[in-house]
Amino acid sequence: MVTRDKALTKVFGDPQKRILKRLQKKVDEINKLGPKYKKMSTDDLAAQTNVLRKKLKKKNVTLDTILPDAFAVVREMADRVIGERHYDVQLIGSMVLHEGNVAELKTGEGKTLMSTLAAYLNALEGKGVHIVTVNDYLAQRDAGWMGQIYDALGMTTGVIINDASFLYDREYDNENHTDPRMKKLRPCTRKEAYEADITYGTNNEFGFDYLRDNMVNEIGLVRQRELNFAIVDEVDSILIDEARTPLIISAPAAENPDSYYQFAKIASQLTPDDYTLEEKHKQVALSDQGVEKVQKMLGIKNLYTPEYVRSVYHMDQALRAQTLFHRDKDYVVTNDGEVIIVDEHTGRLKQGNRYNEGLHQAIEAKEGVPVLQESMTLATISFQNYFRLYKKLSGMTGTAFTEAEEFQQIYSLDVVVVPPNKPITRKDHEDLIYKTEKGKLKAVAQAIKEYHAEGRPVLVGSGSIAKNEMIADYLDKEGIKYEILNAKNNEREAEIIARAGEKGAITLATNIAGRGTDIKLGKGVKELGGLVVIGSERHESRRIDNQLRGRGGRQGDPGDTQFYVSTEDDLMRIFQGERIAALMERLGVDEETAIQNKAVSKTLEAAQKRVEGYNFDTRKNVVQYDNVINRHRKVVYTMRRKILEGDNIKPEIQRLLGVKVAELTDVPAKNNPKFAEEFEEIIPLDSEEIKKIGAIKKDRVRRETALEAAQKLYAEKESEMGEDLIRRIEREVYLQVLDTLWMQHLENMQHLREGIHWRSVGQRDPLVEYRSESQKLFDSLQATLRDEVLRAIYHVRPTDAISRESVDDDHETELTKLAETSVEHGVNEITGGEENRDRDFTKVKTTKTNADINHKRNVARKKKKAQRQNRKKRR
Repeated sequence: MVTRDKALTKVFGDPQKRILKRLQKKVDEINKLGPKYKKMSTDDLAAQTNVLRKKLKKKNVTLDTILPDAFAVVREMADRVIGERHYDVQLIGSMVLHEGNVAELKTGEGKTLMSTLAAYLNALEGKGVHIVTVNDYLAQRDAGWMGQIYDALGMTTGVIINDASFLYDREYDNENHTDPRMKKLRPCTRKEAYEADITYGTNNEFGFDYLRDNMVNEIGLVRQRELNFAIVDEVDSILIDEARTPLIISAPAAENPDSYYQFAKIASQLTPDDYTLEEKHKQVALSDQGVEKVQKMLGIKNLYTPEYVRSVYHMDQALRAQTLFHRDKDYVVTNDGEVIIVDEHTGRLKQGNRYNEGLHQAIEAKEGVPVLQESMTLATISFQNYFRLYKKLSGMTGTAFTEAEEFQQIYSLDVVVVPPNKPITRKDHEDLIYKTEKGKLKAVAQAIKEYHAEGRPVLVGSGSIAKNEMIADYLDKEGIKYEILNAKNNEREAEIIARAGEKGAITLATNIAGRGTDIKLGKGVKELGGLVVIGSERHESRRIDNQLRGRGGRQGDPGDTQFYVSTEDDLMRIFQGERIAALMERLGVDEETAIQNKAVSKTLEAAQKRVEGYNFDTRKNVVQYDNVINRHRKVVYTMRRKILEGDNIKPEIQRLLGVKVAELTDVPAKNNPKFAEEFEEIIPLDSEEIKKIGAIKKDRVRRETALEAAQKLYAEKESEMGEDLIRRIEREVYLQVLDTLWMQHLENMQHLREGIHWRSVGQRDPLVEYRSESQKLFDSLQATLRDEVLRAIYHVRPTDAISRESVDDDHETELTKLAETSVEHGVNEITGGEENRDRDFTKVKTTKTNADINHKRNVARKKKKAQRQNRKKRR
């Protein structure tokens, strides 16, 4: 039966071929321009940047118009400066990037050099270009390497990594870098790096800087400028593999670690009969027998009554930690007792990342190491929603086509497969299938030994650190030397991978560790047959397997790839491994004998497709829920930026005042017994004046009279304190209140998200319910923002001794101090007297809980109410 895609291809032709044919015409144009620019001197070639910028300012001239010239200029300069000339296929790939799509190029085809063409072209607009990489090393290496080309063409290059930023400077010599490609990176401020024409950096740092920029209190502290154009290297790793983990800036929240240890102990005493485990979906839940056992251990009658809601939470996380997360596979424990997550796709350590919702603490308790505090979210965004903020987004990788549907649905990106510069001669062999894990690993070790004897380099990929080290043990017994690369020593990643193609080299790596580093064959290796790539198991994603395969056979080099599988592997075991093992038993196959069977290979591929489909659905579900809070985030961040950038916040305060007065005077006082109390709490007019307003019968007149009185009181305060001071106070109050409420909103949304799935029991769609409930929460945030900002501004009093007359243009420091002191008093009841967060946000402090804030607020209100009553008695 012909699939739908194949049927469409038959009718309309192959869309990939049509795209390549169209782009090839542009390549021909670029090639014709080659001789023109080759004749130019280097200075004249560099001057073309200004020529192209001037052209771009003319009417009806676009980036597409100047593309052939821009590409030809970069190609010629790259050849002169770094001795590398772009292939025609690299021109095609960079045009795919420029058009805002994903370019799939095989490993070794030169994606780093390819990206310079699209980066230079788009940087001519002067709005900045971000090139996103997967780690700090690649960001620095690529910026220092390709920065030579940009610098020769008169463009600046910046670098953003964890805790550091640089600018490419040909006159500088960085002694801290041993790699010659990084020597010219001069330390600079974050803002300077973002102001460069082209900025290289990691996905985490770009995302975190976006969040930090939306937490600062002065526009001058904003680092990033417009999110214009991004080229994402290893785009499948960043936009798909890491998409399930959001970026979070948090502060520690109070939590007693004893509960985690208690439930870790309980979880360790449970047997498989006490819970139902679904490894396919990575889910686990207590069985009826397990519930009874846990209740008995805790000494309670019913675990699921409201009073034990925290116990259910702790039990769930302890059970997940015990059954679904394994040491040296999902995480490692350092000598210092720190639990660090291992990236399931790359095998790298995810420094600074922690599982959320208490899972990380549950794992720490399970391992018997110190349990670190849970955190309270200050700001968060998913990678999906961060990268969709860019005006134009593109990406490049060696493996993307299997995820084409996800790229299109989530990011509106099409995947274009760019043909290799030279035909692939690598041989990809059928899987070797073994009955047992032990037999498979012995066969892998024997194969390594035989290839090593021939002098051929071998790269072995494994799915976990544990598997990686088991193969190493076999080689140790044989006395064979090797390099091991996994999350425990990934500091030497690039160095190890760069030597993996040398004669006789053996490299054991987890999955695709070393990604982004080219494996070039050593002297005489090509004649021996090239690099041998061995997969010690199938990954749950075909794309990860293809990435491992793609490490061999670069630029037409010879090579062999072979996957070894056993019926005890996780993927085989979950999907019909027992049936295949039984078949092998009936056929009399011993544990050291392999079979090659297309039907089994197809079963494996079908299993991979099912897992990929499930993971796609999971990520899609994450996006659907995150889209809800993303709408809230856009509103809040837009409000925030408007306040930061605007010279005058007064119109916004007047808008809030108009809405609040309309709300307060919606009905006359006779229909609202608390009319006076509610009015005076926000806008402290004289009680007699409030009484007169409440007595007005006509709604419009009542509202207009109240607004006029409120604005008059506002004008008196403005006159008393001075315009400069009141504006600063308004800004500080607004930002502090907004930040506090946004933080509370994020916590509320998290709690809502955690429990919303229970709505399905009542035949209600959890997503629809989540949207509805979240809108109520956001409406409440906006209403509270109005109340607290107006209350603070109307009740604020300068407490500094400086008078208005003593403050002039030469007293900015005193004015700022006066404003900040006033703000602290004015919003004290909102923030609980909490100090402002450190403005560069490199560290975050403990945040007071909602209960603390509400308590302080209630105490302050009762105090004010008592003062009002005393004044009335005196009258």
